[in-house]
Amino acid sequence: MDAGRVRAEPATAWVSRPAGTIARVSDASNEPAALVAGLNPEQREAATHEAHHLRILAGAGSGKTRVLTRRIAYQSATGTIDPRAVLAVTFTRKAASELRSRLGQLGLRDGVQAGTFHSIAWAQLRQRWAERGITPPELVTSKLGMIRSVSGARSRTALLDLMGEIEWANARCVDPEEYPSAATAARRDPPHDPQRVAELMAAYVNHKRRQRVVDFDDLLRLAARDLRADPVYASGRQWMNRFLFVDEFQDVNPRQFQLLSAWMGEGAHLTVVGDPHQAIYAWNGADAGYLVEMDRYFDDAATVTLTRNYRSSPQIITVANAVLSDGSDQRGAALVPTRPDGAIPTVSVHPDEIQEARQIARELRAAHRPGRRWADLAVLVRTNAQLTPLTQALSSADIPHRTRGGGGLLDQPEVSDALRSLRRAREVGTWIGDLARELRELRPQIERADRALDPESEDADDDAGFDESDESDEFDEFDGAEDLSPRDRPAGERALGDWTPDERVPETPRPRSGRIAPEHLTAERLANLDELVRLGREYLDLDPAGTPNGFGAWLRSSLADAGGADSDAVELSTFHAAKGLEWPVVHLAGVEKGLIPIHFAETQAELAEETRLFYVAITRAEEELVIHRAEKRTTGTREMRRKPSAFLEPVEEALDFLNGVEHRRPRRAPTSGQGRPAPSTKAGLTGTDVELFATLRTWRLDQSRAAKKPAFVILTDDVLTRLASVRPLTRSQLLDIRGIGPTKADLFGDALLKLIADAP
Repeated sequence: MDAGRVRAEPATAWVSRPAGTIARVSDASNEPAALVAGLNPEQREAATHEAHHLRILAGAGSGKTRVLTRRIAYQSATGTIDPRAVLAVTFTRKAASELRSRLGQLGLRDGVQAGTFHSIAWAQLRQRWAERGITPPELVTSKLGMIRSVSGARSRTALLDLMGEIEWANARCVDPEEYPSAATAARRDPPHDPQRVAELMAAYVNHKRRQRVVDFDDLLRLAARDLRADPVYASGRQWMNRFLFVDEFQDVNPRQFQLLSAWMGEGAHLTVVGDPHQAIYAWNGADAGYLVEMDRYFDDAATVTLTRNYRSSPQIITVANAVLSDGSDQRGAALVPTRPDGAIPTVSVHPDEIQEARQIARELRAAHRPGRRWADLAVLVRTNAQLTPLTQALSSADIPHRTRGGGGLLDQPEVSDALRSLRRAREVGTWIGDLARELRELRPQIERADRALDPESEDADDDAGFDESDESDEFDEFDGAEDLSPRDRPAGERALGDWTPDERVPETPRPRSGRIAPEHLTAERLANLDELVRLGREYLDLDPAGTPNGFGAWLRSSLADAGGADSDAVELSTFHAAKGLEWPVVHLAGVEKGLIPIHFAETQAELAEETRLFYVAITRAEEELVIHRAEKRTTGTREMRRKPSAFLEPVEEALDFLNGVEHRRPRRAPTSGQGRPAPSTKAGLTGTDVELFATLRTWRLDQSRAAKKPAFVILTDDVLTRLASVRPLTRSQLLDIRGIGPTKADLFGDALLKLIADAP
């Protein structure tokens, strides 16, 4: 089914077993009508829809988990499905637990299986091996250790880079021999020559076979392989799990879709829930195309769209919709608010990142009033490098805080590598001086590569260095991890699949590393090491006779979280790590060019994903949203000017609309997909382009009045400017305009193309 389609059968009640064998809910309050009584019309349609294959497009805060569980309960209560044959797939153990809890409250305490792709695959494999008398392999306990043994690398930075490429290739079903061409096509930036990475990938695979171990990615591959290789086994498995429900479907990668396809038989029911506007993991292998273009894979798939937002105030929703209207390329409808009016979001400008952090601390303390906990407040950033001044400011203000999932400066691999050498140092001053000198020597090379991303920038330093975080917690949330302890292998055990027992491979001698590994130093990592140098000098100012041990202790104490995982503390998080969470008050820090969007986002697809990421961050806020940016940031000893993010343009238009003022703010040129400054202001237009811009604004006003929506929701001024300047004449050219995706093109494309064609 990977490349084909599944034909849906007529939507009839499930009758393969006597009705009395179906685990129906006995409580009268959980009868079918009662199960959907509290849902809005769109939610009720999603819960009761009779399609075998159903796609539920659920916007942020639209109650997707409630709808998914009600659909399972309703179809069970009506006899359409057998709850014992339900397989509910999520991405984290926490989400699976939540599904089981809600289904239990709806009367389905037993029978429904819910778990992650990995936990379900692991359970399937163990059962399969037990039936065949095969002793299971051990699960890899240290993936980095395995990769170290085949690569010879010692630096944690280098190891994580290589592991990232291996995991990306596995997620995309790319074999080692296919990696060089696939990496080039995907514009990957591997830590070595692509052919060398392919060789190391193959060595890693062979090493696992010799050691007779598997990693998490192997679980998905082997589970799908068993189903494809044995039709009889597959038929039984598909019968037991013929009603499939998948949450967060926009985050599914090709390897997961391959396994999902293998689970599905001819008569399978499939319900997926997802939001194309929250597709933010393409960099990690996810493919939102499975959701957006679901009808390509499943015949007769029906769609229900949920747009009513129950999380955020109308003012916050207005800002979120404005951001999407200017840059998302995914299909989906704008959110419709349902909550009472709240505070109008604000944009604050600060002289530098220190003042930004201190002001955020002051506003957090002011927001911590009776009835509101510290845990109701959050500060979100694009990159890990931004967390350090925030952590210091909150510590100085005695505000309890924690960093979601770690991810602070001390957790960054290049910093860990550098600090390892500190243990051998005799004095902090010399060590800091040597590290600073190494960075100065490497800086020109790193910055030349960084400037190549934006060669026409007015300030080449603007886009220098901030770290892209590794936010995937899928493996940390693995459901059933308690069962993954190594197992003793009795003599005479049967070989497992393509694993053949062999002598252990000796460890490759590891070269000694210094403070930094220059071959793996990027602009983002340079910024983190610069911050380490700055902190070292700050420590020496406090204690000129400080020792290496003292510096290490000071670092840990000054950057440590003030609150535990369950404490009442302000949450610090990256945008990626905040997905799926919500807080009454949210501050977004560092909304500047080079950070939002991240400086290496060049293509239309990359910029669109950055737009969606910003949208995700905005929609974490329930009641109050404050956006911050700094005019300068310091990296090491260098102070760099910062430009406002181009994403602030639709935000400012939305805020002016909310405040009842005409938008007159000056525009700043965003960067086009190829790194060239794109025209964005009316002032930058001349002659007939100005006349076309005015015509387009008049047309937009008519559309706005007809739809009873703010003008910027139709198209922002920035998009109109691009249209007047570029003058697209075909749908394909229209779709090349940033801010016009398929949905906008379907709604307004014909009218826009005619206006442009008729213009002088």
